[in-house]
Amino acid sequence: MNFLYDLVNNRVFMAAVCGWFVAQILKTAIHMWFNRKFVAERLVGSGGMPSSHSSTVCALATAAGLEYGGGSFQFAVAAIFAIVVMYDAMGVRRETGIQAKVLNEMMEMFIKMGKKMSVEDKLKEFVGHTPLQVLMGALLGILIAAVMYA
Repeated sequence: MNFLYDLVNNRVFMAAVCGWFVAQILKTAIHMWFNRKFVAERLVGSGGMPSSHSSTVCALATAAGLEYGGGSFQFAVAAIFAIVVMYDAMGVRRETGIQAKVLNEMMEMFIKMGKKMSVEDKLKEFVGHTPLQVLMGALLGILIAAVMYA
């Protein structure tokens, strides 16, 4: 029981969790606003505005910096981790989403041509993020950590 108590009272950990949670709620609300329907997958799914990956790691890095100082080992690890995650979200994962969209369009063309394919075989297109989504997630994470440490 001490572990759970310690975890919940760990401000660095809780800042990261709050960064993820708030970003997922915002992402779901924004998606619902633009598409006029609630999609439960958006509550836990990747991709979309703002980037919950960026929000999580930036909240973690900001909280580590505020807790241990900018020159600390903890901040250095968290900051490098944040940079890698955000770079990956805009690079490889974004390209994966673009490729999934193209492949899904090809599958639809094959289905229209009479080929036996299932609509359930569609690939997930919400995978990566645009630079703006990553930036908004990063700013959200920094803000959340700063508010938690105020």
